[in-house]
Amino acid sequence: MQRIILHIDMDYFFAQIEERENPQFKGKPVVVGADPKGGKGRGVVSTANYEARKYGIKSGMPISKAYQLCPNAIFLPVNIDLYQKVSNEIMEIMEKYSPISEIVSLDEAYLDLTEYSHILENMRMFGEKIGIEKSHKRAEKLARQLKKEIFEKEKLTCTVGIGPNKTVAKLAAEKAKPDGLKMVKPDEVEKFLDPLDVDDLPGIGPKTAEKLREIGINKILELKKLSKEKLKEMFGKVGERIWERARGIDEEPVSSEEIIKSIGRQITFERDTRDAKLIFGTFEKLIKEVYEELMQNNFSFKTITVICRFKNFETHTKSETLKKPTKDFEIFKKEAKKLLLKFLIENTKLVRLIGVRVSNLS
Repeated sequence: MQRIILHIDMDYFFAQIEERENPQFKGKPVVVGADPKGGKGRGVVSTANYEARKYGIKSGMPISKAYQLCPNAIFLPVNIDLYQKVSNEIMEIMEKYSPISEIVSLDEAYLDLTEYSHILENMRMFGEKIGIEKSHKRAEKLARQLKKEIFEKEKLTCTVGIGPNKTVAKLAAEKAKPDGLKMVKPDEVEKFLDPLDVDDLPGIGPKTAEKLREIGINKILELKKLSKEKLKEMFGKVGERIWERARGIDEEPVSSEEIIKSIGRQITFERDTRDAKLIFGTFEKLIKEVYEELMQNNFSFKTITVICRFKNFETHTKSETLKKPTKDFEIFKKEAKKLLLKFLIENTKLVRLIGVRVSNLS
């Protein structure tokens, strides 16, 4: 049976909620994130509206850089309680449209509309029986109804992508932003994917994209010329997934079960520092917080990753994978501190941020 998957993505979610709550912000650049402190702030941008993006401001950018680009923007702190409340209301609306849904984050989710791809004898939607030849039209109609209901009840816009799997649906939504709707049918997948940049593909980050560009691979069409073996040689197991997704292959189901893949914490210091007491004291607190969450979820871990960002935003990670999963706090603390110590020995620059993460959870 051919799947029909819908991906819903709220437009500039945090900033859009702030616009809704404060109509006087409409038409002005709005940035949600850390306090810019007159251009000396240490955190990052969480979300920026489209007016702010015209100045080059984007999510994840240092807040100090955002301030330099547009000092007259409206800078707001993250009001996570409000955003969570609005998200819950939106997800309640969404879940009425399909019994199979997967919430990815506060502002993103998938719906499995596959039931509309074959005749349903006992179900009527919008007063009509649904047949194979009308399945995509009905899915699109359903998506428009979902967008309309969210806007009427929450006064917020969203973008929807529809495709034969999660990868294609997500990319369709990305290309339809903002406030759009795009459907990619199975026979349109190749034509849709081929002209996209390699880093548009989920799973390809900046470093992977850079490595591909070094060998002249810029578009997905060019990426498809590399064999599965070559990609596995370059990127390990991830290479096989890249090979599949470049061809629009993605069998991952829409699942309502929350899958925690990693647990981590990080912190940015108020000032760049080499104070070992401050660095390791802060690091131990992060380790304890991560371990507490591990125990709350009754997880064992196998891989420990430490993140260290130096002055000028030079960021590095080091990982250690144990021979077998463990819940031992002392092993976690010992191995994590060894990784951090390596950073400080190898690099004498001032430290801006540290973080620790555990993965390969079981």
